[in-house]
Amino acid sequence: MFKLEPQFSFRSRVGFLDALFSVLSCVVSVPFYTAFLPLLFWSGHGQLARQMTLLMAFCDYIGNCIKDVVSAPRPASPPVRRVTSTKDEEENALEYGLPSSHTLNTVCLSGYLLHYVLTHTQIQGAYINYFGVSLACLFVALVGLGRIYLGMHSLIDVVAGFFIGLGILGLWLTVYECVDNFVVSGQNVTTFWAALSFLLLFAYPTPELPTPSFEFHTAFNGVALGIVSGVQQTYHQFHHDNVPRLFSSEMTIPVFMGRMLLGIPTILIVKFCSKTLAKWTIPVVANTLGIPIKSTTYIPTLNGAKTGEKSKAFDVDTGIRFLQYAGLAWSVVDLVPSIFSYVNL
Repeated sequence: MFKLEPQFSFRSRVGFLDALFSVLSCVVSVPFYTAFLPLLFWSGHGQLARQMTLLMAFCDYIGNCIKDVVSAPRPASPPVRRVTSTKDEEENALEYGLPSSHTLNTVCLSGYLLHYVLTHTQIQGAYINYFGVSLACLFVALVGLGRIYLGMHSLIDVVAGFFIGLGILGLWLTVYECVDNFVVSGQNVTTFWAALSFLLLFAYPTPELPTPSFEFHTAFNGVALGIVSGVQQTYHQFHHDNVPRLFSSEMTIPVFMGRMLLGIPTILIVKFCSKTLAKWTIPVVANTLGIPIKSTTYIPTLNGAKTGEKSKAFDVDTGIRFLQYAGLAWSVVDLVPSIFSYVNL
């Protein structure tokens, strides 16, 4: 009995570390940010929310492009023990390894969040700066260590993600004010961003083997377009600097909870409707224009083409995914705030 105690203790430690690093991976994953960013918009922090959304889209594009260009495999499992506790992690395991997207995204988003807190709030002081930087560094280190521990990345992948993230963060801190001014007050913003979105869809490298990286990029590319088009149209109504913010007298916690209970089902309904509409309209438009099409996921009836025909056909799944996430993001910043205004939330 006493001989089993060390083994039990070891298993307990392994189980704790598995849970800890799995939770950290979920907290810094793209699906988490997709769920978290709407709440940031609805809490009144519009500038922070739209900047983090655009930065996330930029990081996602750069990181996934590098992954598919380099096509460096993840650590082999076995012998490496890989822990995939969620469906999202199972999909991530199908991507290439270099750089670590989780590390890259964490460096950029935690760095920008720290910059925003220190420059746009009343929280000031040398000790606050040191504490904030230390906390951000610790968080990045834990995420990077977790990716290695979970068997998802090698040390080189994590280091590459760290330095690429620093480069992207430095660039973003240089241009974010210009980008934000253009989004909220520029001319032909929606037209420009739509053209940029389509360019980024087609200017994407082809990996050595198929991976879900392009699907992730397509989704967040659509999110960026939806956010930009919605904010540009409704900035002066719902997203200016003087809107009520969470914990103020005008937006108490019960009010914010009411926004969540109303807003989350609404955007999910819009996402479903956008997907359904796209599944119907895109094939019709493509057939009208004589464009050969295929579908690997969303429309099973279009998955029966011959191999030669498939290679020349346009995959409508890309357009469907892009439009459904664009519709979801637009509803977050346009439709849902309009409903909030109507019901006095």
